[in-house]
Amino acid sequence: MKVNNMKADYKKPIMIAGPCSVENYEMMDKTAQFLKRIGVNYIRGGVFKPRTSPNSFQGLGVSGLEILKQIKKDYGLLVVSEILDIRDLEKCLDVVDVIQIGSRNMYNYPLLKEVGKTNKTVILKRGMSATYDEWINASEYIKMGGNEDIILCERGIRTFEPSTRNTLDLSCIPLIKQKTNLRIIVDPSHGTGIRDIVEPMSMAAIAAGADGLIIETHPEPDRAISDGFQSVDFETFEKIYFKTLKLYKTMKDL
Repeated sequence: MKVNNMKADYKKPIMIAGPCSVENYEMMDKTAQFLKRIGVNYIRGGVFKPRTSPNSFQGLGVSGLEILKQIKKDYGLLVVSEILDIRDLEKCLDVVDVIQIGSRNMYNYPLLKEVGKTNKTVILKRGMSATYDEWINASEYIKMGGNEDIILCERGIRTFEPSTRNTLDLSCIPLIKQKTNLRIIVDPSHGTGIRDIVEPMSMAAIAAGADGLIIETHPEPDRAISDGFQSVDFETFEKIYFKTLKLYKTMKDL
């Protein structure tokens, strides 16, 4: 299995970090410097944002892509970003290395078919009320186009429990591995919505067999334009990252 023509290192988890939204170059530059220093190869940042309220920040759009393009050039990091609309796909292909399909678009079959025609790695997030079979079937729409470089992402599901933003369903990890040959990563940021429990849920995900994590990371979470309440600062992410590397290796050696 390859990720963007790079052989995946199964001795290390897939680690993706960065802010919910690209806000400006300075913030992304700080984040990229930090990730490069500690050895993380993937930087995330949304430029087209699917927000529940139309009055919320919708992302910088094309100007955000330009920022990501410069960050990619300056630091050599692989860019992970969400695509919402088929009409935006072409303009993203030169910048985005890993296409993220968000929870709301898991059922957007025309979009899934189109990203299936690309040679990009695709992260397919689980719909907020999707069953495992619905999620797997959505991945088949991507495969129809010839693209089998797919990573599933558990990001929490909607339940009756109001204490967390979503309910992080870690039982999906071993079951997805039984049902498919796809890699699966976990998003403990959206899965909980509480930055203080991102670390223990990250460790629990790796212990359950996840192939990696995608974590919202911001230099100043309390000042983030979007989702700051679930974003961790650099110090916390660095702690999570190195604990995760150690646990992942231990799990592989068992």
